[in-house]
Amino acid sequence: MEINQLKVGAFLSYISIGLNNIVGLLYTPFMLRMMGQSEYGLYSLVASVVAYLTVLDFGFGNAIVRYTAKFRAEGKTRQQYEMFGMFFLLYIGVGVLALLFGLGICFNVDYLFDETMDDSELYKIRVMMLLMVFNLAFTFPMSIWGSIITAYENFVFQKLVGIVRIILNPLVMIAMLLIGYRAIGMVVVTTIFNVVTLLINYWYCKKQLKIQVHFGHFQWGFFKEVSVYSLWIFLNAIMDRIYWSTGQFILGMFKGAAVVAVYAVSIQLQSMYMSFSNAIAGVFLPKVTHIVVNGDNDKVLSDLFVRIGRMQYAVLIFVLLCFVLFGKQFVILWAGENYVDSYTFALFFLIPLTVPFIQNTGILILQARNKMRFRSVAYLFISIFSLMIAIPLSKLYGGIGCAIANTIGLTIGQIIVMNIYYYKKVHINIVTFWREIGKMSFIPSFFFVIGFFVMPKMHINTFSELFFILILFALVYIPLFVHYGFNREEQNLISVPLKKVFNKIKNNSF
Repeated sequence: MEINQLKVGAFLSYISIGLNNIVGLLYTPFMLRMMGQSEYGLYSLVASVVAYLTVLDFGFGNAIVRYTAKFRAEGKTRQQYEMFGMFFLLYIGVGVLALLFGLGICFNVDYLFDETMDDSELYKIRVMMLLMVFNLAFTFPMSIWGSIITAYENFVFQKLVGIVRIILNPLVMIAMLLIGYRAIGMVVVTTIFNVVTLLINYWYCKKQLKIQVHFGHFQWGFFKEVSVYSLWIFLNAIMDRIYWSTGQFILGMFKGAAVVAVYAVSIQLQSMYMSFSNAIAGVFLPKVTHIVVNGDNDKVLSDLFVRIGRMQYAVLIFVLLCFVLFGKQFVILWAGENYVDSYTFALFFLIPLTVPFIQNTGILILQARNKMRFRSVAYLFISIFSLMIAIPLSKLYGGIGCAIANTIGLTIGQIIVMNIYYYKKVHINIVTFWREIGKMSFIPSFFFVIGFFVMPKMHINTFSELFFILILFALVYIPLFVHYGFNREEQNLISVPLKKVFNKIKNNSF
């Protein structure tokens, strides 16, 4: 059952990604045009500010997954339930803290953005921020149930709920936009869907998993152990917010809502790209934890790191290559001429991020071994350095300056520093990893060189033309990549199911 949950969970993850991206591709252009650049900029700005409050999670959500998996492997049911009670009380406190911080920011909006926003825009910011802050305050104590479902490896239910939400959310949003509601209406709909999802997770834990929550003696010793583990997750969350939320905040202060909107679209493209990587690695934390608890094995974990990395690279390099070659035309057709700079900004993110995205199994290993300290501290200092150079670069060059600052930080921290650390301290065979990735890179490199000379001569004016060219590209690229880039085991993962399908069709035809 566990293996089925992993396989089906990973499969549903890609279904979810596909739906999410398709919905984003179809819904976002409508939303951008209905809202207008300024209104979308305001929405993105508020979302980025409130995103900072999510770091008040302090890494406890990940700790719930880690320690639940650990207690389950050790057969300690009572300790699980006591831990859930402890975390629920902690999250209530965190929710109150988030509410206070959020209200403090809300009442100081005028001081932060009065140089680039008019009174009407400041009013909308205040209303949206109040709604988002109350949403976040409710989310913190209720988020424990989603973490428990993940720890119990019930990925199928979780992914199905997510898929339903992906489908319903834009349909309701479209109705709201057609009625006349814009940014504030979007926040209201998001809040309602979030509350319903959290309540469904609560129901599933209580009725299906039979989870109990014991509010007994507060175990300070265990809390100290969890806090040390969570601290490094917390520092990593701060780093993420600096990279992916500070840009909108800085640009909102110095350049206005329109520039924030363009930058936000590039962040959305980055998020879509990241989802392809997380779909595979995201379901492996409990598995990695079991390996560590039942007897740590460097070679087993290193082989897992390489195997998952190859799968992620196969997906990501195809997506990246498509975006590099066809992304500019896509952004113009999709978002409009006013957002063409989003393509350039996104390239500054996607190219360096490819390396950590194909290595994020290493993060799971660090989490399972409770060794997040170095990564978190290093990333935090590098992200602060990135923030320091982002402020003057944003003032001088706007969005491109902010993107360049992020790229510098990503290259130093997530590529150079972490590859050395994985090799020296975690004992991951990075040399073998890059040798394997190099074997897979001949076909993508060949197509990139050809596309570099061919694409400037092509003029794509409609989505149908772009879609037709992408299909032709995929029909040529994918077979060549599978033949020359995949090893025998990976080729069998594709050929064996296809042969079964063809045999069934053949047998049914007679």
